[in-house]
Amino acid sequence: MDYPWPGNYIQLRAFLERMVLTAPARTVNDGYVRSLLEELYPLPVVRAQGQALPAAGERLTLKLGLELGMPHLNPAAAAAICARPEADFILGSVHNLSPERGGTDLFFLDFSTVQACYDALDDYFASLALLAATDFYDVLAHLIYPLRYMQAPVTLNRYQDAIRAILRTAVEKGRGMEVNTCRGRTLEEWRPILALYRDCGGELVTVGSDAHTPADVGKGVRAACALLRECGFRRVCTYEKHQPVFHTLG
Repeated sequence: MDYPWPGNYIQLRAFLERMVLTAPARTVNDGYVRSLLEELYPLPVVRAQGQALPAAGERLTLKLGLELGMPHLNPAAAAAICARPEADFILGSVHNLSPERGGTDLFFLDFSTVQACYDALDDYFASLALLAATDFYDVLAHLIYPLRYMQAPVTLNRYQDAIRAILRTAVEKGRGMEVNTCRGRTLEEWRPILALYRDCGGELVTVGSDAHTPADVGKGVRAACALLRECGFRRVCTYEKHQPVFHTLG
């Protein structure tokens, strides 16, 4: 049996261990291996990337990134996804209240009062701390995510210690953080977060626009890179097979 494996040794070992533990007999055949690969790695995006690569040719470098929402809630599933060999990097994020608080997507909450905002932020940063302690991400996504939905006047001042602890955990684990411009809408809000991250010794920073539509791809990225320079960062990162690739900020 011969299979291509573009991932690294750790990912391959994780797959082989899963295969041994779940094998129905002492020997495995080609059909079993292929069925397990399909079971663990059925993501349509992987097939879509494979179809797009020939069309891109040498004109475009097409990486494969995944965003795992609250992976700490299902470690087994998260571990299986992270063991995939195709992904170049994985964003870890929180979009919902914790299960104890009902699990509602933050998008659907009523943030018209200050108390509602702070209740949600309390829960959000508690979940983010749990996520940061796992191995199920390369980069922490949009740390200030809830603010984009909040109408009431709130700040993150009371969460400085919690955010610092989250960032320190990520740094100690060799993980990065994302500056997410929310289609060019959030820039200055990142300045205090970047100061905390730099103070924790962080240097792995990616930039994303959270586009959702082709028209918004890259919005605010240039301004975010300028902000990084102002905050003392000299490099920004992309990822290749979970390894950071540094690019000097011009």
